[in-house]
Amino acid sequence: MQSVLKRATRSSIVCVRRSRKYHASVLPSLISSTSPEFRQKADAMDLLVADLEARLEHARQGGGPKAAERMRGRGKKLPRERLSLLLDPHTPFLELSPLAAHEVYPEHIPGAGMITGIGRISGRECMVVVNDATVKGGSYYPLTVKKHLRAQEIAREHGLPCVYVVESGGAALPHQANVFPDKEHFGRIFYNMAQMSALGIPQIALVHGISVAGGAYVPAMADENVIVAEQGRIFLAGPPLVKAATGEEVDEETLGGGLMHSSESGVTDHLARDDEHAIALARGIIGDLGITGWQSTGPSAVPEDPVYPASELHGIVGTDSRQAFDMRDVIARIADGSRFREFKKEYGTTMITGFAHVHGYQVGIVANNGILFSPSALKATHFIQLCSQRQIPLLFLVNVTGYMVGSKAERGGIAKDGAKMVRAVACANVPKLTVIVGGSFGAGNYGMAGRAYSPRFLWMWPNAKVSVMGSGQLSQVMATVSKDPSQHSSLKADIEAQSTALYSSARLWDDGIIKPTDTRDVVGLGLALAARERPTSRGRGSAGSTTWDGDGKGFGVFRM
Repeated sequence: MQSVLKRATRSSIVCVRRSRKYHASVLPSLISSTSPEFRQKADAMDLLVADLEARLEHARQGGGPKAAERMRGRGKKLPRERLSLLLDPHTPFLELSPLAAHEVYPEHIPGAGMITGIGRISGRECMVVVNDATVKGGSYYPLTVKKHLRAQEIAREHGLPCVYVVESGGAALPHQANVFPDKEHFGRIFYNMAQMSALGIPQIALVHGISVAGGAYVPAMADENVIVAEQGRIFLAGPPLVKAATGEEVDEETLGGGLMHSSESGVTDHLARDDEHAIALARGIIGDLGITGWQSTGPSAVPEDPVYPASELHGIVGTDSRQAFDMRDVIARIADGSRFREFKKEYGTTMITGFAHVHGYQVGIVANNGILFSPSALKATHFIQLCSQRQIPLLFLVNVTGYMVGSKAERGGIAKDGAKMVRAVACANVPKLTVIVGGSFGAGNYGMAGRAYSPRFLWMWPNAKVSVMGSGQLSQVMATVSKDPSQHSSLKADIEAQSTALYSSARLWDDGIIKPTDTRDVVGLGLALAARERPTSRGRGSAGSTTWDGDGKGFGVFRM
């Protein structure tokens, strides 16, 4: 992670001086890392992080040892071995949703049978999509499609060349009703490829194994592609279906092998000897892309490490969403130099807003420090508008139980003030990044740039929870509306299970669960990607323009 974020940081003296003129105070920290409360919180978070690491390692094994042995027996590299060869050595890979499909299907489908993420190839950041053929032959389950589409969405937003490492039997037929016909189903993959190619975002495919039926269109719609001889196969229908449909008997190699497609059909552009040769050819293709028009502006200041260690985050936050903590202590362990210029500090104190740098990139931070009252919502609205006007990306650090309720709050206009904040989040024309570090409950999820508000990235800590309300509120509501204690208990257990970070990540309601100590680096990479400028002749907006997202039409009507 660090090496990617350090690129373009050898700034001029002017940049250094600009950093020194940045009048932000170093946040004080009164945390005692030896206190019983700190140790208790840290121990609980340590356990969650250890569990996360174990689950991630298990997911990385794909379909398991037997499937890996079968693949190697055919002279093939494993999916993660292909990925490792494809990426530049000793550079980071930001993997997306590695726990997708965890315990969602009756079958074990680790990572939804796909590896996606952002890495550097031949010196250029790319989105990589790798079919994992050790998992059900790389078949597409509904969540596989969703994961693929999310990777393409991120690639389009940031102008990242897409590299598809293909070995897939196509749609998982028992799930075809939830894979094939709808707008966000299988066909959308090819629609996105066409759209991105038209926007000048390169689409590159490597065919290492079977690519059948709809999957045949991934290489066919790529700008340039590679196929492995006597291993890659591309056909709309395999030999059994061809025989059933036409009576023709034909073997796979004759029907759709690499030599045929490279010398006769023209479907493929390069014929590789083996997996390693295919990857070498792909790295050459990426190296020859030239200037695509999407260039990073680089950081605006020289990066600095925070004053305080990230390891203390475990003891600051803990795992109990009912235990309060000061979000400034989190900011102090993420921001460059632990410096933060707070905005409207004395007003709406349950909301923290202000300016900082992360890995040299300027960012406006919106962070919860309690329940959202009307002043808190108005403060956030004002700050979001400022950042939108000044073209400063927004980072939402979320730990919110929701907006205040009750007659006093309603008379004070909490509904319209909360709506102002939600409108500002929805219409802000700058990149938004969201990290859920605690709870994200009720309408607070909307006001704090939840998934429905299209943040560029949304990550969760392993202790994070997302639900319509907290468990305490839920118990009280259920006790009021349900006279059946067993039903009350069952529903409460179900909702609590469905609010966990693991449940959320399995369904791709986020872009992955991250360790608290990785937050600074992950956010820094997100900001580096957000700093990429669109080309002047394509897409929405242009280099040096004032439009990031949306069409620059403003915020609509605020209800006063």
